[in-house]
Amino acid sequence: MRLVSFEAEGGAGFGLVEGDAVADLTGAFAGRAAGLRGLLAAGLLKEARHAAASAPRRPLAGLRLLPVIPDPDKIICVGLNYRDHVAETGRTETPEPALFARFAGSQVGHGQPLVRPRVSERFDYEGELAVVIGTAGRHVVEGDALAHVAGYACYNEGSVRDWQMHTTQFLAGKTFAGTGAFGPWLVTSDEIPDPSTLTLETRLNGQVVQRTTTDLMITGVPRLIAYISTILPLLPGDVIVSGTPGGVGAKRNPPLWMKPGDVAEVEISGIGVLRNPVVQEA
Repeated sequence: MRLVSFEAEGGAGFGLVEGDAVADLTGAFAGRAAGLRGLLAAGLLKEARHAAASAPRRPLAGLRLLPVIPDPDKIICVGLNYRDHVAETGRTETPEPALFARFAGSQVGHGQPLVRPRVSERFDYEGELAVVIGTAGRHVVEGDALAHVAGYACYNEGSVRDWQMHTTQFLAGKTFAGTGAFGPWLVTSDEIPDPSTLTLETRLNGQVVQRTTTDLMITGVPRLIAYISTILPLLPGDVIVSGTPGGVGAKRNPPLWMKPGDVAEVEISGIGVLRNPVVQEA
């Protein structure tokens, strides 16, 4: 299944994508689930396909898509998780995952503009695989970790590089408003049983700037889930953004920054294409 969060007349909703239409599930789960996060938390994901059969249809093109999970309890990002990216940054591989947080207000949905902040021109792309938790867990065993996954999406973890480097802590450059894109939809884990078999490609104005396969992650998805869940409980709707490969704009010569008028795309096999124009902050 491909599930989206959207905004239309009457407010926010969620639904199941069927071709160029969306089966609007908002009413079918009213009182039981508010949004996709609520659907996951209530354990109703398997009911979504059945409910879609009788749900009203909306044209997909007429909807303003929101981040896949607009209101996650937490967004945990992974830094330096591909060796070619570690090499281009001049850093050394860490024995455990390098983690930092983003906030929900830093995200936009598919088709919505990424916002270059007015305090910087060093706005960089980072194509990544996003993992959405479906079943809560604490101290999850690595061998059981994928059973906790609801599904996967594309993520552009836009980074404001000069602010990121103000200190050794990444957060300042990683969570500016409107700098991260999350979408276009959640593809449920039954369609992607092994997240290490995917191909990821990032394009800027049609030019391929990053390309990798997810088996090249230093710390794979099961180990990330086990490690993070040891620190704090993972909840339905939580998002793990699993790291970007080499080819980021900051390490090119000359650097390649996202600028107003550009179009950034992240494509992951089995999921689709996350596409966002870039605008300047007002």
